Amino acid sequence: MGKLVMRRSAADNEYLHKDFHGALSNGIEYLHETYGPEAVREYLLQFVRSYYAPLREQIAARGLEALKEHFERMYAVEGGSVRIEMGGDTLTLHVERCPAVTHLREHGYKVARMFSETSRTVNEALVEGTPFEAEMPDYDDATGRSTQIFRRRAA
Repeated sequence: MGKLVMRRSAADNEYLHKDFHGALSNGIEYLHETYGPEAVREYLLQFVRSYYAPLREQIAARGLEALKEHFERMYAVEGGSVRIEMGGDTLTLHVERCPAVTHLREHGYKVARMFSETSRTVNEALVEGTPFEAEMPDYDDATGRSTQIFRRRAA
Protein backbone atom coordinates (compact mmCIF):
# COMPACT_ATOMS: atom_id res chain seq x y z
CA MET A 1 0.00 0.00 0.00
CA GLY A 2 1.29 3.43 -0.89
CA LYS A 3 1.87 6.25 1.49
CA LEU A 4 -1.11 8.57 2.08
CA VAL A 5 -0.35 12.24 2.51
CA MET A 6 -2.69 14.66 4.17
CA ARG A 7 -2.12 18.31 3.39
CA ARG A 8 -3.55 20.85 5.80
CA SER A 9 -2.92 24.46 6.60
CA ALA A 10 -3.80 26.48 9.67
CA ALA A 11 -6.74 27.96 7.76
CA ASP A 12 -8.29 24.47 7.55
CA ASN A 13 -8.72 24.36 11.33
CA GLU A 14 -11.40 26.03 13.40
CA TYR A 15 -9.91 29.16 14.90
CA LEU A 16 -10.29 29.10 18.65
CA HIS A 17 -7.73 30.34 21.11
CA LYS A 18 -9.49 30.76 24.44
CA ASP A 19 -6.51 29.66 26.53
CA PHE A 20 -4.57 32.44 24.85
CA HIS A 21 -6.54 34.79 27.12
CA GLY A 22 -5.04 33.13 30.21
CA ALA A 23 -1.51 33.64 28.92
CA LEU A 24 -2.35 37.20 27.91
CA SER A 25 -3.80 37.97 31.34
CA ASN A 26 -0.70 36.60 33.07
CA GLY A 27 1.57 38.55 30.72
CA ILE A 28 -0.32 41.78 31.30
CA GLU A 29 -0.14 41.30 35.07
CA TYR A 30 3.61 40.63 34.86
CA LEU A 31 4.23 43.74 32.75
CA HIS A 32 2.08 45.82 35.09
CA GLU A 33 3.82 44.59 38.26
CA THR A 34 7.33 44.73 36.80
CA TYR A 35 7.30 47.76 34.50
CA GLY A 36 4.09 49.68 35.24
CA PRO A 37 0.87 50.50 33.41
CA GLU A 38 2.53 52.24 30.45
CA ALA A 39 4.41 49.02 29.63
CA VAL A 40 1.09 47.20 29.33
CA ARG A 41 -0.29 49.84 26.98
CA GLU A 42 2.91 49.92 24.90
CA TYR A 43 2.89 46.13 24.55
CA LEU A 44 -0.72 46.18 23.35
CA LEU A 45 -0.01 49.05 20.93
CA GLN A 46 2.93 47.16 19.39
CA PHE A 47 0.81 44.02 19.11
CA VAL A 48 -2.04 45.79 17.33
CA ARG A 49 0.25 47.69 14.98
CA SER A 50 1.79 44.45 13.74
CA TYR A 51 -0.83 41.69 14.10
CA TYR A 52 -3.79 43.82 13.07
CA ALA A 53 -2.00 45.78 10.33
CA PRO A 54 -4.28 44.33 7.61
CA LEU A 55 -7.41 45.25 9.60
CA ARG A 56 -6.06 48.75 10.21
CA GLU A 57 -5.55 49.11 6.45
CA GLN A 58 -9.13 47.97 5.87
CA ILE A 59 -10.45 50.49 8.40
CA ALA A 60 -8.50 53.27 6.67
CA ALA A 61 -9.86 52.18 3.27
CA ARG A 62 -13.43 51.10 4.10
CA GLY A 63 -14.20 52.83 7.37
CA LEU A 64 -16.25 51.47 10.22
CA GLU A 65 -17.86 48.75 8.09
CA ALA A 66 -14.54 46.86 8.15
CA LEU A 67 -14.41 47.13 11.92
CA LYS A 68 -18.04 46.02 12.27
CA GLU A 69 -17.33 42.91 10.18
CA HIS A 70 -14.26 42.16 12.30
CA PHE A 71 -16.20 42.32 15.56
CA GLU A 72 -19.09 40.26 14.15
CA ARG A 73 -16.63 37.50 13.19
CA MET A 74 -14.72 37.71 16.45
CA TYR A 75 -17.77 37.50 18.73
CA ALA A 76 -19.29 34.73 16.60
CA VAL A 77 -16.14 32.61 16.98
CA GLU A 78 -15.57 33.34 20.65
CA GLY A 79 -19.20 33.16 21.72
CA GLY A 80 -19.50 36.49 23.43
CA SER A 81 -22.76 38.26 24.09
CA VAL A 82 -22.71 41.51 22.13
CA ARG A 83 -25.14 43.83 20.38
CA ILE A 84 -23.57 45.86 17.55
CA GLU A 85 -25.16 49.07 16.31
CA MET A 86 -23.99 51.07 13.34
CA GLY A 87 -25.44 54.36 12.26
CA GLY A 88 -23.87 57.17 10.30
CA ASP A 89 -20.31 57.64 11.45
CA THR A 90 -20.68 55.71 14.72
CA LEU A 91 -20.20 52.03 15.58
CA THR A 92 -21.23 50.97 19.08
CA LEU A 93 -20.61 47.63 20.76
CA HIS A 94 -22.73 46.76 23.77
CA VAL A 95 -20.81 43.83 25.25
CA GLU A 96 -22.95 42.04 27.82
CA ARG A 97 -20.46 39.27 28.54
CA CYS A 98 -16.87 39.31 27.36
CA PRO A 99 -15.86 35.84 26.13
CA ALA A 100 -12.28 36.30 27.36
CA VAL A 101 -13.23 37.34 30.91
CA THR A 102 -15.87 34.60 31.05
CA HIS A 103 -13.31 31.97 29.99
CA LEU A 104 -10.73 33.23 32.48
CA ARG A 105 -13.17 33.16 35.40
CA GLU A 106 -14.69 29.78 34.46
CA HIS A 107 -11.23 28.18 34.34
CA GLY A 108 -9.76 29.78 37.44
CA TYR A 109 -7.31 32.09 35.69
CA LYS A 110 -6.43 35.34 37.37
CA VAL A 111 -7.87 38.31 35.50
CA ALA A 112 -5.16 40.97 35.24
CA ARG A 113 -5.91 44.29 36.89
CA MET A 114 -5.43 46.00 33.54
CA PHE A 115 -7.27 43.43 31.42
CA SER A 116 -9.71 46.13 30.27
CA GLU A 117 -6.82 47.57 28.23
CA THR A 118 -7.20 44.61 25.88
CA SER A 119 -10.30 46.47 24.73
CA ARG A 120 -9.52 50.12 25.45
CA THR A 121 -5.93 50.34 24.18
CA VAL A 122 -6.49 47.80 21.41
CA ASN A 123 -9.50 49.73 20.09
CA GLU A 124 -7.61 53.02 20.18
CA ALA A 125 -4.71 51.42 18.31
CA LEU A 126 -7.02 49.88 15.71
CA VAL A 127 -8.22 53.31 14.61
CA GLU A 128 -4.90 55.13 15.10
CA GLY A 129 -4.05 57.08 11.95
CA THR A 130 -7.60 56.84 10.59
CA PRO A 131 -10.41 59.42 10.64
CA PHE A 132 -11.94 57.55 13.59
CA GLU A 133 -11.54 57.51 17.37
CA ALA A 134 -12.44 54.94 20.00
CA GLU A 135 -13.70 55.25 23.54
CA MET A 136 -14.91 52.85 26.20
CA PRO A 137 -17.09 54.86 28.60
CA ASP A 138 -17.88 51.91 30.84
CA TYR A 139 -16.33 48.59 31.76
CA ASP A 140 -17.18 46.01 34.43
CA ASP A 141 -14.10 44.13 35.71
CA ALA A 142 -16.19 41.17 36.90
CA THR A 143 -17.79 40.31 33.55
CA GLY A 144 -16.06 42.44 30.93
CA ARG A 145 -19.41 44.08 30.22
CA SER A 146 -18.69 47.30 28.37
CA THR A 147 -19.78 49.88 25.88
CA GLN A 148 -17.26 50.49 23.12
CA ILE A 149 -17.80 53.37 20.72
CA PHE A 150 -16.02 54.16 17.47
CA ARG A 151 -16.85 57.42 15.72
CA ARG A 152 -15.51 59.83 13.17
CA ARG A 153 -13.15 62.36 14.77
CA ALA A 154 -14.39 65.92 15.02
CA ALA A 155 -12.97 68.14 12.28
